[in-house]
Amino acid sequence: MSNEVINYYENYREEDRITTNNARRIEFLTTIKKFDDLLKGSLNILDCAAGTGAYAFYLADKGHKLTATDITPRHIKIIDAQLESKTYSMETKVLDATDMSCFQDEMFDVVLNMGPFYHLTKEEARKKCLSESLRVLKKGGYLITAYIPRLYLNQMMAVSDNKYLDKDLLCQIRDTGVLLHDDPKCFWTDTYYSSFDEMQKMYMENGMEIVDHFAQDGLAPLFHNKVDSWNDEQFATWLNYHLSVCSEKTIIDMSNHAVIVGRKR
Repeated sequence: MSNEVINYYENYREEDRITTNNARRIEFLTTIKKFDDLLKGSLNILDCAAGTGAYAFYLADKGHKLTATDITPRHIKIIDAQLESKTYSMETKVLDATDMSCFQDEMFDVVLNMGPFYHLTKEEARKKCLSESLRVLKKGGYLITAYIPRLYLNQMMAVSDNKYLDKDLLCQIRDTGVLLHDDPKCFWTDTYYSSFDEMQKMYMENGMEIVDHFAQDGLAPLFHNKVDSWNDEQFATWLNYHLSVCSEKTIIDMSNHAVIVGRKR
């Protein structure tokens, strides 16, 4: 992963991202609902791009054993600080998800790959991240990978700022899925945007049995101001509707964030 990505997250408050408003909370609430449905018992889980620990702490609080790693040192410091108030322990480590050689083969019941994939702009690096995730995963275990669909990105650019309504930029994202920090109209950092079909193919080619595929936040980010204006009842109505359609392919491809879940054969 590039230094540009690490530098970005060193200066970004990732700890606020999925908790600060209703539109962002949909991503978190959808994902933990899926976790609750899928992950039973007490499992040994690797969160290989834990950010500041939102999912790691949720799952640890549920009784699972967590190992939380991230490539951004600031994120691990935040996790370690939070652990001081917890009654359980959690192994933490600054780690690049393309090299998990510090872990033995088939150590974990579940591998959460919730962040690195969409910051790996080279196919070789994405394949390495996937192969490492599968290597440390037990047979029968779950690999859970988050990605950003490229069709969502093009819609987002069109509605967010007219300067991104650029033919070359739109076609670049549509055709390659790659956005680099030194692109003239880059609005984020080094990023790779994927698709439902590409992720399905990648999992199947690597011998995975696909058990779920869902939109984490669906269409809500495109009208986030409206979502954030809703009262609790209105928000609950939309969230329940979203949960009922979040596995539709069309919704997944138009979502800001999506997740594919596979079982290692």
